[in-house]
Amino acid sequence: MAGPTAASGSPPGEHVPVTPAWTCGTCGDEWPCATKRDLLLSEYRVDRASLSVYLGSCLAAATADLAAAPVRPLRERFIGWLPRGPVTS
Repeated sequence: MAGPTAASGSPPGEHVPVTPAWTCGTCGDEWPCATKRDLLLSEYRVDRASLSVYLGSCLAAATADLAAAPVRPLRERFIGWLPRGPVTS
């Protein structure tokens, strides 16, 4: 059985997920941690749809890795925090 992995080649402090537990490789919180959420909102500021697709794919992978976890808390953790409505400048 392979051990947990994080995205390879990521700069330090990037707050990448460590799978299969889906914890943050930098701070140890559940991924996406508060810092990563802020980074993602900044990175995808004008392309919220792509952010939703990205986090949806992460949710699908996490659901497979964390099969015993209830689905609703995972959904809230991965996509429930996304702001609703139009992006304002």
